[in-house]
Amino acid sequence: MQTLTRDHIVRWITHLAAVLEENKDYLTELDAAIGDADHGINMDRGFKKVLSQLPSVQDKDIGTILKTVGMALISSVGGAGGPLYGTLFMRAGMAVGSKYELTAEDLVTMWRSAVEGVIQRGRAQLGDKTMVDALLPAVEAMQQALAQTEDIVSVLEAGVVASEQGRDATIPLVARKGRASYLGERSAGHLDPGATSSHLLLKTLLDAVSS
Repeated sequence: MQTLTRDHIVRWITHLAAVLEENKDYLTELDAAIGDADHGINMDRGFKKVLSQLPSVQDKDIGTILKTVGMALISSVGGAGGPLYGTLFMRAGMAVGSKYELTAEDLVTMWRSAVEGVIQRGRAQLGDKTMVDALLPAVEAMQQALAQTEDIVSVLEAGVVASEQGRDATIPLVARKGRASYLGERSAGHLDPGATSSHLLLKTLLDAVSS
């Protein structure tokens, strides 16, 4: 598959809202162990807002769609999640601009810009037990895959595998950012909810372009 279309993006966002609703309780349970016990609730609320706004932009370019998602999340998601996930989609939208189709190279550029935005906003690095632990390895894996192939599905598959490994690698980590950092050593032994939802973001995109 050589190009990812606007319709794929709309399908991704629509599916993502459903996936986050399905995983609302699970993500909230993860957050209850080391955070405010609201991550799943907040993400579900945010994407319900996204779904309410999607019809007004689904015939626009990909950048406009993604920036609209970002603004909806910033305005409706509480805690750190709104600014972080909102920034992710805003930066993604800015990176692709007015395009209606994306190549594999465009896709990697989009995700790299998105993750750089998250890092700048949250000031988190790899190993801090945050969403960055799933996203940064994913971008690096996609970049490496891009050197071998221009097939979008293959590039995304590499990213999804790396994000899953990054998600699981948060279990033994001691949190150094956010509410979880207040727990110190007691934050170890738990899966990070942000890394978990970030993996779901990528996996749902892969599902949307593979189906």
